[in-house]
Amino acid sequence: MKSGLTIGFLVLVGIWYLSFSATRLDRLHHRVETSWANLDVLLQKRAAIALEIAHSDLADPASSLLLTGAAYQARDADVKNRSMAESGLSGALGLLISDGLAHASESEQALLQELSALTAKIRVAISIHTDAVSSTQMVRRKFVVRTFRLAGTAPLPVTYEFESDVL
Repeated sequence: MKSGLTIGFLVLVGIWYLSFSATRLDRLHHRVETSWANLDVLLQKRAAIALEIAHSDLADPASSLLLTGAAYQARDADVKNRSMAESGLSGALGLLISDGLAHASESEQALLQELSALTAKIRVAISIHTDAVSSTQMVRRKFVVRTFRLAGTAPLPVTYEFESDVL
């Protein structure tokens, strides 16, 4: 009788552990989705500001065309091409800003300051997203999670190459 209680207790503890692990993994997946949604909003704002800069007097016609194309690519890119598009926008902004700071008007300076503040927010959002992804990947590598398929059909979260770029 005593061994039956011990086995029952161990089964209950095992079920609790599996339930706890599945709930934790679900929360981590939600954290990844939330962090990506926040990062995506900030990246869309950056593309919008890039378009404003492209249409300002800060950019010469060639730079304006380059920046407009990069901004639209970044806004409309699908998941597979997002990294390349965001890196292209970062490069176009970097070229324009390094050339255009000297002769910027007051309104253009305000745009550049807004872009600078947004870039700082994007860096924080990237840090939060990469942390969420690495935490989720670490839990998903655990033996118990893989054996009992606690992740279900959820795709393995990934980071994108542009997240390592210096924006």
